[in-house]
Amino acid sequence: MTDQDANVVSQAPVDETPISPSRPNPARKNSLEHHLAHRPDRQELINKNILPASTAAPAIQAQQKELEKHMRADSLNEKIAHRPAPETVLEKHIIHEDPRSPEDKYAEAIEDEYAKREGGA
Repeated sequence: MTDQDANVVSQAPVDETPISPSRPNPARKNSLEHHLAHRPDRQELINKNILPASTAAPAIQAQQKELEKHMRADSLNEKIAHRPAPETVLEKHIIHEDPRSPEDKYAEAIEDEYAKREGGA
């Protein structure tokens, strides 16, 4: 760059208009105070699932959530283990059709037949 080019660049017009309006809007100026004054309380944020319902320290909330997940899975597995067999539900006329597929029915019939022949059933 020559001295003449540098001089031309330094003399370029600069836009000095303010970014914000010259007369600030009072409503906009106080908007932060307004939003802070009208923000929802903790219980409302918990009800909307924005905040966790836990009162545990934030450092252990992830572990608490994982524990709750495993406890729920254990509870469901326990309930599934104690549910009645499809035959029982059919006999009590709770359902009218066997929910098992034909392949499952066939496999169970074969197992029952083997168990009878071996003296297990």
